[in-house]
Amino acid sequence: MSHSHYASASRGALTGGANDFVFGYAPGVSVVDIVPPHMKDLIHPHWSSFPPPNPMWHYLLGIIYIVMGVLATFGNGVVIYLYMKIKKLRTPSNLLVLNLAIMDMLMLLSQFPFFVYNCFHGGVWAFSPFMCELYACFGAISGLGSLWTLVFISYDRYNVIVKGVGGKPLSFGKAMMCLVFVWGYATAISLPPFFGWGRYIPEGILDSCSFDYLSRDWSIRSHGVFLFFFCYCVPLSTILYSYVYIVKAIISHEKAMREQAKKMNVTNLRSGKDDGGQSAEMRVAKVACINVTLWLVCWTPYAAIVLQGLFFDQSSITPLVSMLPALLCKTTACYNPMVYALSHPRFRQAMMTEIPCCCVHEPDDSTAESKSAVTEQQVAEK
Repeated sequence: MSHSHYASASRGALTGGANDFVFGYAPGVSVVDIVPPHMKDLIHPHWSSFPPPNPMWHYLLGIIYIVMGVLATFGNGVVIYLYMKIKKLRTPSNLLVLNLAIMDMLMLLSQFPFFVYNCFHGGVWAFSPFMCELYACFGAISGLGSLWTLVFISYDRYNVIVKGVGGKPLSFGKAMMCLVFVWGYATAISLPPFFGWGRYIPEGILDSCSFDYLSRDWSIRSHGVFLFFFCYCVPLSTILYSYVYIVKAIISHEKAMREQAKKMNVTNLRSGKDDGGQSAEMRVAKVACINVTLWLVCWTPYAAIVLQGLFFDQSSITPLVSMLPALLCKTTACYNPMVYALSHPRFRQAMMTEIPCCCVHEPDDSTAESKSAVTEQQVAEK
């Protein structure tokens, strides 16, 4: 029996008065009851205590994912195209940005089509159990790969901006070593559920699959704690450390520049400002704050859900509550190219010539860079 026929039969078999129905289901029906038989073994008993969600949520999430898919395809596609087309963009630092775009494209291709199909095809996982595991595995590889790429991008910026001439610039060899680590680490972390450490199961409203963070046996808990520490706490600490010192260095430099200008009885020592009178360093500081904030907003809710599911009261983890953190994690595929590439002056200048339909205007800042009291070319490069 096909999934759609099974779901229709389940709904049709539940008859009663108009007041006895909730979105077409009789009282007492749970979200697990509408799951096809071949998937029931993978469904955690926790979800059996919740009724099927309003179909509106499936359609709404499907539409949101379609919009996100379009934005992510365009943004990351532009980054990859410009890197390949424009020679001056092929720097070691931008190689990390390219890998970030590739990871986000992998997330897009492996997650969005299946999720959208499920949303508009009955509202539960419509494929095989093995496809559920593959879906979750590729989601883990792309998510963790994107996350650790951000860690190396953050450290590279720290090395250039904070250490300055004392820091060794990133070479292509070092960048390639970073990428080998990112792909190897993300793959290694994503494979254990296939071999008994951890598990991939449908989650939330059952349109998607992810790590099991609800079971409390030793295998699931130890795997969940490992993920929480090495895939949230360690990256968060590294990114926070990098950007806190970046901001401190920029503030200290701005203070020194103001004091020197005061001694020389001039307004400022820098000509490298944008149209709003804002220095390149302060733009970097603002971008740093935005990066950290977005990272926290997108990854902290999911980490909190995992921790709550493993050790605390699970009753508040409803199907819809569990879907919001997963949705936030996937929004990174949309904003990463905007924050880490397409906001960069050199990428924007490339877009002016290569993709004029984007209507981007970015003035040539080479003159300003040459007159700056700091190495603004290095700051802009990062």
